[in-house]
Amino acid sequence: MGKILDENSFRSKNVIEMLTVANEYCLFLEKASTYSKKDIVAFLQKISPLMYIKGALLPPVLVSNPEANERYVTEEQWGNIYNELKAKFGKDDEYWIIDIDDETAQDPQKASLADSFADVYQDMKDFVLLYQRNTLAAQENAAREIRVLFSDHWGIRLVQAHSRLHQLLFHSGNI
Repeated sequence: MGKILDENSFRSKNVIEMLTVANEYCLFLEKASTYSKKDIVAFLQKISPLMYIKGALLPPVLVSNPEANERYVTEEQWGNIYNELKAKFGKDDEYWIIDIDDETAQDPQKASLADSFADVYQDMKDFVLLYQRNTLAAQENAAREIRVLFSDHWGIRLVQAHSRLHQLLFHSGNI
């Protein structure tokens, strides 16, 4: 027998905690220009695993009105976060990954910390803004979408980028 979904799962402790961490992440990145590269790397190194854990704990959510799902972050907003992070990371922005979604991939591919964290920012900011609309449909959709995006998008981005952050903080000697 499948698990019966709680009709209020979108208001659960785990969703509210994810909302709190997502908001902190977004507020920090929106002020990245005021922080040093070392401060940004240290913050991301600490919040990334917390965000991953909070994402892994999100409950399944039934949505009564899927049409109420909205995205808010514009290309320009994403670009501002990306450009600021790219400038801060400088030559340390690029790292290598193996694309685990491509079962035939054997060669590493270049990835970008700025791109990864700007993508995560977009998912987090959309979640925060939609949830703050404070309607049943908006909150259900926000909680459902952030869980789906964790599975499909931002969870793996955090995991991949985290190894680069660790390397920068503990093995590169130039932060």
